[in-house]
Amino acid sequence: MTRIDFYVLASENPDEIPNFACRLAEKAFRSGLRVLIAVDNEQQAKQFDELLWTFREDSFLPHAPQNLDQQTAIEINSGEDPGQHHGLLINLCTEVPSWFSQFDRLAEIVCQQPDSLARSRTRYSHFRDRGYPLQSHKIAH
Repeated sequence: MTRIDFYVLASENPDEIPNFACRLAEKAFRSGLRVLIAVDNEQQAKQFDELLWTFREDSFLPHAPQNLDQQTAIEINSGEDPGQHHGLLINLCTEVPSWFSQFDRLAEIVCQQPDSLARSRTRYSHFRDRGYPLQSHKIAH
């Protein structure tokens, strides 16, 4: 069963969510996990691709848009079928992808903005009511 982690940022700034997602992807990659970052559309995928190149000067994270024919350690998904991916899903989508349960872990990142908090509470209740193992992590910055 998928383990679901909620990372609750101290910031109200929603721009902190993609930056934290990069840090989380880097940590998972360094731990040997394959990572799929889910975004809502191709434009967001391109923006996230750029961010993975620039979020830290001293870091290189091998990443690419998802390609079912060729796997990369970190892949960016903008709505495609995830294929045989089973590691960590970092969900940056407005909705939870229907195929999230094929992953070992799902990461939801929340900022202190009212819409983000409300969406996370709804998701937390949804997952809890279905028996998923849940973890919550408060992130100082």
